[in-house]
Parts: sequence; C-alpha cells; structure tokens
Amino acid sequence: MSKAWEHFKTITYHKVLVMEGCFKVGLYKQGLLHDLSKYSPTEFSVGAKYWQGDRSPNNAEREDVGYSSAWLHHKGRNKHHYEYWIDYSNKDIPGGMAPAPMPKRYIVEMFMDRIAACKVYHKDAYTDKDPLAYYESGKTPPFLHPKTKQLLEFLLHMLAEQGEEKTFRYIRVRILKNRIR
Repeated sequence: MSKAWEHFKTITYHKVLVMEGCFKVGLYKQGLLHDLSKYSPTEFSVGAKYWQGDRSPNNAEREDVGYSSAWLHHKGRNKHHYEYWIDYSNKDIPGGMAPAPMPKRYIVEMFMDRIAACKVYHKDAYTDKDPLAYYESGKTPPFLHPKTKQLLEFLLHMLAEQGEEKTFRYIRVRILKNRIR
C-alpha cells in the first residue's frame, strides 16, 4: 500500500478517536472539525511523504529539512494547539513572546488530541498513563500560560490515576458543565 493511503488511514483514525472523546464530553462541533487542515494539500503531501506509522511525520520532516512546513501550517489553524496561543507581549520579557490563556474547550480538545495520538502510536500497548508520560518526557516544558498548564496537567494526572470514564465525566460536568440528560 502507498504511504499516502497509510497516512490517510492514520490521520483519519486519529481524527475519529478525538471526535469520540470530544463527543463524550459534549464538544460536538470541535469533534467534527478537529484537524481538518491535515487533509489540506500543504499538510497531507508532507504527511504522506514522511509517514512511518509509529510517530508523527512532522518529526521526520524536521530531521530531513530542519523544520516542519506541515506543522507550521497546522499549528496556525488549529486552536487546540498551545502554540496557536503564543503572542507578542507588551511586557518587557526575554524573547518578547508570551503564552495567552487557552479557553477551556480548546484545552479539553488538546487533552483529547494527546490521548488519541498515544492510542494511534502505542496501539494495543496504550494505557491511560501514556499521555502524561509523553507530556513529561518533553525535552523542555511546553510554553503554556499558567492557567492552561494547570488544567492540562490536572487532567493528565486524573486520567493516569482514575481512567477515562471518570476523567471524561469530570470534564463534562465540572469543566464544561454539560450534563447528559
């Protein structure tokens, strides 16, 4: 099979997993619209070229050319990525950039995105501890607004310790305040 077909199956499976998670907490529109830019020529062609099946093709593109054109396109169009929320600061800080607080619904979508990515790449070996382990394995801490960081880390720890069902219910009822009728 071609790499383009394999990449299509990978991103579609990922999208379906995020959609299922979003639906379980009441984020229907976000579940439907999640990662549609991955099907654009800019992102899809790079993903197909660098598809490997066990990690993001963006990392392979970075290794090959020094940056990921697909990622630069993706992060600027998808509000569930914290990089979308980095802006110039009007305060005198090193680098002149600062993270803005993410709305809760996008933090939740980012959380679902991390779960889905781990499920896609870990397959049957996935556990609810994997998203937290991946987050903690980063070379440097993500450039998150303190409120965004606090909620994301709380959810990752809750997932690792209490599982999907309890965490998703907490998100639905306490964070998003969507009660199932």
